[in-house]
Amino acid sequence: MSETVSGSSAIEQRPGFVRLMDKLEQDDALIVTKLDRLGRNAIDVATTMNRLETTAVRVHCLALGGVDLTSRAGKMTTGVIKAVAQFERDLLIERTQSGLKRAKAEGAVFGRPATLDADQPDAVRAGLAAGVSVAELVRRHRTSRQTVMRDATLAAARKAA
Repeated sequence: MSETVSGSSAIEQRPGFVRLMDKLEQDDALIVTKLDRLGRNAIDVATTMNRLETTAVRVHCLALGGVDLTSRAGKMTTGVIKAVAQFERDLLIERTQSGLKRAKAEGAVFGRPATLDADQPDAVRAGLAAGVSVAELVRRHRTSRQTVMRDATLAAARKAA
């Protein structure tokens, strides 16, 4: 079977590969030219290899000398691939956390924009304390019921702390 979709696409976005996986049965052999044909990165390859291993499908990689990745030598190769995948994942998490930390230090604001301007939360809390209905506060401040209720909940939590 031949597929023309890029290997950089997620496995779920490769219809030919999905059809192939559905047709594979126990003791079948899957031959790939290069290991990267099994996924878009080391993590994806390791996931695909695990899936094939659970269905007892042998995988031969021509770029690795045709080695059967389900043999002892192949399992060692697969172990290295899994270690690299975990290392890659850990690095990705580390870089993401570092980037978020740097962005926050530089003043970046995350999340949805506030629906109330700087003075409105105090006015909403004052209105709630004065017994104004939530519906009336929604109309006054042109916001949603959820925003008023969230603000009331946050105010109550701060008061309790």
